[in-house]
Amino acid sequence: MPEYLELRKAIISPEHLVAFQSSLAHATVLEYITKLNSSIVGLKLSTSLDLSSDISAIISIINYVEGLVHDIPPVDNSNSRFGNPAFRTFYDRVSELAPSLNGQLPIPQESVVELAGYFSECWGNRTRIDYGSGMELNFLCWLICLEKLGVWSLENTKDCQSIVLKVFWRYVEIMRLLQSTYWLEPAGSHGVWGLDDYHFLPFLWGSGQLLGHKYIKPKAIHDAEVVEEYAKDYMYFACIQFINSIKTASLRWHSPMLDDISAVKTWDKVNGGLIKMYKAEVLGKLPVAQHFLFGSMLPVPKGLPPSTLANDLPNANPTFVSNPMLRNADPSCGHVHASTGWTQDCCGIPVPSAFGAAAEQQRKEGQRLQGLQNVRIIPFD
Repeated sequence: MPEYLELRKAIISPEHLVAFQSSLAHATVLEYITKLNSSIVGLKLSTSLDLSSDISAIISIINYVEGLVHDIPPVDNSNSRFGNPAFRTFYDRVSELAPSLNGQLPIPQESVVELAGYFSECWGNRTRIDYGSGMELNFLCWLICLEKLGVWSLENTKDCQSIVLKVFWRYVEIMRLLQSTYWLEPAGSHGVWGLDDYHFLPFLWGSGQLLGHKYIKPKAIHDAEVVEEYAKDYMYFACIQFINSIKTASLRWHSPMLDDISAVKTWDKVNGGLIKMYKAEVLGKLPVAQHFLFGSMLPVPKGLPPSTLANDLPNANPTFVSNPMLRNADPSCGHVHASTGWTQDCCGIPVPSAFGAAAEQQRKEGQRLQGLQNVRIIPFD
């Protein structure tokens, strides 16, 4: 019987990052991203799929999380444009329920310790009340572990399609609810490579859906009518529609990377470029990779001295605080902050949520944005 482990962090230096980039865990994440990407070419979000009972059970679990958001409303935080403290109550509730929710799946009960860890950490950071591509990566790791435990199969094309178009997209929809309800701040700068402040994978897999499309081109994201028409079918356009719903002005001003990508001629080049970008900017940057969680199914890279392994809090691990590399660690997050210029690249300085800014404007003018309960369109500033 495999020995399942409590998840822990292990990457705290550039040398560790190099080891991670040649590790089994790194290769596994890229393998799943690319195989899932290949499975959805030409498919729409509305494509009818015959879901297995196990995949339906996965969806039921994440749907339960949506119910918790409705049960835990935001507290009165009218004097702040930052994250709402009620998120911490939501986070604690998810963490409390994670073992029992995951235990409903057809898995060895001993594996729940790893699954619950990824599941708890994929909805945002409790301390900072923020969200970025690192939390999104935790959700992917949760799905990877479920595949390794036989809940779905990477070799089954229908399973792969269901995982992306039904499971992952449902997760994104619930994350939008979390972001708008609790005003989650972008983690670091733009979610540390979240292309819309929060997410990366919906753009990557969304461009995968559009590979070889005869009529829709990358530059079509600038056409409001095209975006509105295709947002229900393609993740990429749904994400653009989301950005347009909370920010005004040109993408060039508030989303320059997406504006640059729109100049690429084909979706093949967009998709290939985003895969390379994910490898370089998410998996290849210490500010993100240092938060990666390792267990038995996604093991710690070989060659790392045991004394460098780090949990979230220094006080939880005596070897952590005795390590000279970590003597200046921030006790709130358990690692050294990397800084460039005026902001930190990892946890960053607090960045007001666009939802918080929108709500402030809403209070001033008494207007609401249709479809988003707590926000309205605001000029980008």
